[in-house]
Amino acid sequence: MTTAQLCRIFVRNEAEVHPFHPEVFYRPALREFGSRLLAVPGLLTTAVRRFINNPYDQSLLEALTILAQAAPAGLFDNEGLHEYLQRAFTMLGRTNDFRQLKRSLYIVAADVESTDAVCFGAPGFDHVPISRAIQASMSSPGLYVPVNIDGRYYVDGTLRKGLHASVAFEDGADLVFAVNPQVPIDASTAVRAGTMKPGELTRSGMPNLLSQMFRTMVYSRMQSGIAQYARDYPEKDILLFEPTRDDAKLFFSNVFSFQSRRMVCEHAYQMTRRDLLARADELEPKLAKYGIKLRRDRLEDEQRTISTSLYGEMLPLYVAKGRKKQAQRGKLVSGLENVTQLFSRAE
Repeated sequence: MTTAQLCRIFVRNEAEVHPFHPEVFYRPALREFGSRLLAVPGLLTTAVRRFINNPYDQSLLEALTILAQAAPAGLFDNEGLHEYLQRAFTMLGRTNDFRQLKRSLYIVAADVESTDAVCFGAPGFDHVPISRAIQASMSSPGLYVPVNIDGRYYVDGTLRKGLHASVAFEDGADLVFAVNPQVPIDASTAVRAGTMKPGELTRSGMPNLLSQMFRTMVYSRMQSGIAQYARDYPEKDILLFEPTRDDAKLFFSNVFSFQSRRMVCEHAYQMTRRDLLARADELEPKLAKYGIKLRRDRLEDEQRTISTSLYGEMLPLYVAKGRKKQAQRGKLVSGLENVTQLFSRAE
């Protein structure tokens, strides 16, 4: 799939072959709920029996804590993701088999019971369908039910560590690009930057608070991981790309709203271009070793958007309006500064 095809699926909502719908990711784990409910009578009987046999050892409430086992292992079942990708990878000449790929692909997940990291696509694990491996790698603990593969249960690889660059290094890579969108918001910095209001994170409810905690875990592991790789692989290079910590627009985005998804993707595209341009002096010598050049002319092109770069289209109306408002605010601020200077001179 080309970048333009992916953009049509996820950003432009124009996919007929691969329609993108929220239920792919948010299918309630009904089977898990049902099995847990069926276990409640047995757990309740066990709790009462324990209390009767040892009434002085624990209270009834303490005995009833065994009912915590009736809580589901996850809220959602991402089997829909596997089905979606399986369809996409088995049509139009594509493959869902690691062994048939022209280039190496490794997808990391964590074994729940051993906590070991498992590299799907490597020898011994390359028989697993690619779609199933992605399903396991995206199974965030608590949010999704662990994925059963060959009798073992797997979840998101961040259970083990935030960045598995060593997988690429050990396979011969000299340069690794790491993309981490899971950056926690720095609320105080975001408030000062004007991208969010004071107390907005706390008021936004449990999902965003849990997201902040998960992002913090990933972010801290990512930072320590990169420092460790620099020590373990001094002759190799790793370049990390991630949002700034004051970017509330990305943090609070709703990817299942078409309009929001389109806006956020454009915002992320522009922020990435700005980041590349700001780091150009640092990146260019590192990339030059591998025959890679930065196109500064494209990074400096103010008219460049996802649509213009992928399809050669004119500047989207919502982007043009946003830039016009920004320019007007800039003129207003400049005008106020000029008035302030005049008053200062008059005094």
